Amino acid sequence: CNLTGWWENDLGSKMQVLKVGDDGTFSGEYYTAVSNAKKPIQPSPLTGSQHLDEDGQCTFGFTVNWKKFSDSTAVFVGQCFNGDDGKEVLHTSWLLREKVDSETDDWKATR
Repeated sequence: CNLTGWWENDLGSKMQVLKVGDDGTFSGEYYTAVSNAKKPIQPSPLTGSQHLDEDGQCTFGFTVNWKKFSDSTAVFVGQCFNGDDGKEVLHTSWLLREKVDSETDDWKATR
């Protein structure tokens, strides 16, 4: 699986992976289509790492820092699959950490 290029999810969010290095590290930008931030959505930097497998169905993970419009950070983990139609598809899970004002509010900070 070559993560380099543009990817889009079911909600219309997009990410662009600029280049995957020989060691599997990569960077790019994430363009979220969903947010509850008060500021307008802006492209956000992402950095990640890919496990380079010979069968092409690699695992990967990346972090998105929403610093341009929010006080939150998200992490994504996933795997690339070669679909029956020959098209590569990514399946991911994510966690989002929002900033809270106090330790007592910590319970509601992660989704």
